[in-house]
Parts: sequence; structure tokens; C-alpha cells
Amino acid sequence: MRSLLLAASCATGLALCLGLGGCSNATQSKINAWGVPHHIKQFSGGRLVQEWDSTGAVSNEEKSDGKYFQDAATGKLVAVSGDLQITVNQR
Repeated sequence: MRSLLLAASCATGLALCLGLGGCSNATQSKINAWGVPHHIKQFSGGRLVQEWDSTGAVSNEEKSDGKYFQDAATGKLVAVSGDLQITVNQR
């Protein structure tokens, strides 16, 4: 159900962008990254302390700076916050 709602939301956003004369490059990249695995790095004091690959998109925690995703290596849910670098894996 949540996936269906997310898909409908993305489709609506895409339709609005196209209807309003196009999206910014950042918005287009965000739409293209939906459902694609990401690489997440966590830093502490400027040093890399952990990194993961997700099975799909990284989601935002509500009312928090936290993110969560499914770890591709373990299949487990990972919740992180703090100094993060998140990049989209190439298709």
C-alpha cells in the first residue's frame, strides 16, 4: 500500500513538473533516482566510520534528520543520522 502511495505521489510530481514547463536538474535527478540502489557513507569527525549499499531508495525519517534503508548485504533495515553522504548507484 505504501509503495502504491509513493508511486502515485511521484507520478503526480512528475506530471506537475512536466506541466509547468520542466523540472530543475536536481528535481529530474531525484525522480530518476526513485527505487535505484544508493551508496551511503557515514562520517564522524570527518572520518568515514561506516558505509552501506541500499537495495533501493533511501527514505527520510519524519521530524528528524535521520534516514533509513534496507542494507543490500544483510537485508536488514538500517536507520542512520548525522554526517551522511548519499550517492545514487549507476544503473
